[in-house]
Amino acid sequence: MYTVIGKPMTRAFRVIWTLEELGQPYDLNTAAPHSPDIVAVNPSGKVPALVEDGEVITDSTAIITYLADKHGALTAPAGTMARAKQDAVTHQILDEIDAVLWTAARHSFALPEEQRVPEIKDSLRWEFERNIARLEARLTGPYLMGDAFTIADIICVHCLNWAYGAKFPVESRALLDYSKTVRSRDAFQRTAALAK
Repeated sequence: MYTVIGKPMTRAFRVIWTLEELGQPYDLNTAAPHSPDIVAVNPSGKVPALVEDGEVITDSTAIITYLADKHGALTAPAGTMARAKQDAVTHQILDEIDAVLWTAARHSFALPEEQRVPEIKDSLRWEFERNIARLEARLTGPYLMGDAFTIADIICVHCLNWAYGAKFPVESRALLDYSKTVRSRDAFQRTAALAK
């Protein structure tokens, strides 16, 4: 049995969604970042964490990659060209979308107030728009990897939802349609219900 630590409205959403897609049972500990429950397994206080048989994995991408590999689903096999391409788009999303959104969040609420630079958000919005255009160019089918739904889609749509909430507009019709398609998946809907 897996235990996921983290509130569903954080990056723990990605882990829960992956487990829902895989049909794997799990317990959910909705601990907040820096709470005693998460600090006990991750001294940085960051969520999510996955606990399995006393072992702990941190970082949402590391966790969902592990789960996909372990259960042989939502990913191309390791050592294949398809996996290399999937990893490339995954890292593009993390570097160019997730990182921009997280920087904006840090300067909105995560950093101590005296360390925030709210003016940086204009630059981040410009960067986000440029990076979204490159991501749109990767869409070749219903999913980022064509016909195969993968963990790259989980990370991407989580980021697109985050962008909406952070007022980083996504105006690409192709990405909006893609996001709508992915959000219609049953596993996404079950995960979203937990985040309310």
